[in-house]
Amino acid sequence: MPHRVASFFRSSNDSINNIKAQVQRRRSPNSRSPAGTPRPGSTRTVSYASSVDDEGEEQAPTQAGHAAPPVRMPETAKEKDGIHHHRLSFPGLHLGGHKSKDQAHQHPNASLDWKIESPPAVMYGDTENSTGALVSGQLQLAVREAPFEVESFEARLNIHVIRKRPYKDHCHDCANQVTELKSWKFLAEPTALTKRLHEFPFSTLLEGHLPASTDNSVVTVRYDFTAEVRPKTGPVLKLSKTINVKRALTVPEMPHHSVRIFPPTNITASVHYPNVIHPIGSNKLELRLEGIVKSNPDVKTVEYWKLKRLSWKIEEHLNTVSPACKKHCPKTETGESANKGLKRTEARTIGSGDLSSGWKSDYTPNGNVEMELEYQVNPGNKAVCDMKSNDGTEVTHQLVVEMVVAQEYAPINQPKHVTPTGVARILRMHFGTVVTERGGLGVSWDNEAPPIYQDVPPSPPSYLCEIPYEEVDGISDLE
Repeated sequence: MPHRVASFFRSSNDSINNIKAQVQRRRSPNSRSPAGTPRPGSTRTVSYASSVDDEGEEQAPTQAGHAAPPVRMPETAKEKDGIHHHRLSFPGLHLGGHKSKDQAHQHPNASLDWKIESPPAVMYGDTENSTGALVSGQLQLAVREAPFEVESFEARLNIHVIRKRPYKDHCHDCANQVTELKSWKFLAEPTALTKRLHEFPFSTLLEGHLPASTDNSVVTVRYDFTAEVRPKTGPVLKLSKTINVKRALTVPEMPHHSVRIFPPTNITASVHYPNVIHPIGSNKLELRLEGIVKSNPDVKTVEYWKLKRLSWKIEEHLNTVSPACKKHCPKTETGESANKGLKRTEARTIGSGDLSSGWKSDYTPNGNVEMELEYQVNPGNKAVCDMKSNDGTEVTHQLVVEMVVAQEYAPINQPKHVTPTGVARILRMHFGTVVTERGGLGVSWDNEAPPIYQDVPPSPPSYLCEIPYEEVDGISDLE
């Protein structure tokens, strides 16, 4: 066996030429060597014949022990001209032939689909004041051949939470938590359906305390709608859809005002900014610095704090708790499972900027620095909207503004002769910011509904007339 391996490596450079030569010897009977007599200068090689040659040139032994002549396939026009194309066949490789998930749940006599009739599921307001979102639609079961006998027809709406960093790695139960919100039983008994389109309406109210749909690096929250039709014969019809639930908070008409003081200096920052922003769109921040000039009458000098650079960034903080499943949850002394989980946090920057100019400076005795800053979320970072759920998942944002100020001084009589002192400070400010979806033209579902008068009695009210009927003017004329 070692000498065969050695000969294979020695002949690896000209193996292709040997393959072509051996194929030509197969096709030309005049150049075929006697059995058991190798041609001079030839080496043992492995030939990969084409699939046509494998089928047509396979030699079967006869009774006399001689090989039967090979069966030649009809030559094409290119082979007649001396051009031969050899196709390599790989018996162990199979391409295609796999059914998709949609094809696996198809039925030859029926199909299942849905139609949403309600507007997009948007919860208006925070989790404490929101009335939720309505989701309504129809499940459409199209029967192509009657009678179509159905054993049961059910649907359910689940909230599915996927932990990207679960309590225990490679554990399906630790990474997935499914909670059923609503279920429907359209056909609880065996029923024979006719040949037409059957529609089954469904509706539900997603309560306002539920979290919005999200997909980030720590956790994924989605709403899965599944429907299942079990026919008497044939495969089960299944429908799986995802409902995208959003939350929109109202934007205040007036911007938020904040005042910050930076001791030991006398610098005071007055900031007007919107505390509710959107993932797409620009926002404006108004900044005013006061107390940047300080006079020293004893030494007849004036100190200035000059703004050299300003940078801003929007930070996103993700917090969640990955619970342990029943299998990996530790046991207490009484043998019961203790609710235990691991806290997962992650922070990233979804927007940033750096400015070295663009503000107005006034270095008079009551000097100040004013500027308007445009900032926004980078759409390429795919920001996650603020959310908070009962299981400990929370997404928050904050705007961070950093300013670099340098101290300089000058004589009172010669204010143009400014000399740097070499002292610099970094002024940092944090502002809580809420990132939310745009509400658009929609309003909450309870505001769209017509008014309901619950205090009206079943009969119309009675009207009492204090004036006697006979004394009313015009009665005699009417009679």
